[in-house]
Amino acid sequence: MQYYAIIGDIKRSKKIENRCEIQEKLKKILDNVNSIYNNDISAKFLITLGDEFQGLLEITAPILEIIKYIQREIYPIKLRFGVGIGNVSTLINHEAAIGADGPAFYAAREMIEFLREQEKKLKKQAADIQISVYEKKCFETEEINAMFSLLKIIEDSWTEKQRYTIWDMMIHQGSQEMCAERMDITQSTVARRLADGKYIIYQRTMEVIDEAIRRLGNKKW
Repeated sequence: MQYYAIIGDIKRSKKIENRCEIQEKLKKILDNVNSIYNNDISAKFLITLGDEFQGLLEITAPILEIIKYIQREIYPIKLRFGVGIGNVSTLINHEAAIGADGPAFYAAREMIEFLREQEKKLKKQAADIQISVYEKKCFETEEINAMFSLLKIIEDSWTEKQRYTIWDMMIHQGSQEMCAERMDITQSTVARRLADGKYIIYQRTMEVIDEAIRRLGNKKW
């Protein structure tokens, strides 16, 4: 049986002054994820090593939605995510992903290490999410990872006003008028922020990634 293993890590954590506060905030965010997405989680998220955390998801889980939730809630602290698709060779404890091991986690660990190396070479141009299928080299993962890089480039171009407007639209959907009412701004301001933040391209890329990951997870290897 295949799963999504996620290993996350706080970027440049040693340079964060209020590190203990950030770790406590991260713990609360992961607790919320475990509650909100309980039916999609095989082994609950928890902090494992210092600033690193992991969880195990069902192959039907909305994995991109979960990752983006964590990123939004911890912002402006930045994270990296390694995602692995594969089996788990240990017994699965739903209450905690600690001790879980196997191909899915090997692939996730490989991606975390890959991201760290990419950050040294590419700096801010490096992606913050990468996915791999254990011991399988396939064009699908290359496509998805390339799109993750494009997402990161778009996100890094946002102003704070654009960011929160786009997040509001992504979370609540609906019309620009409804977004404007929630944010207490005009519809024209919402439209301008969305256009300048490349919202349509961003949203479409998210949808394509989501579908590509779903197909990858259901693929028979």
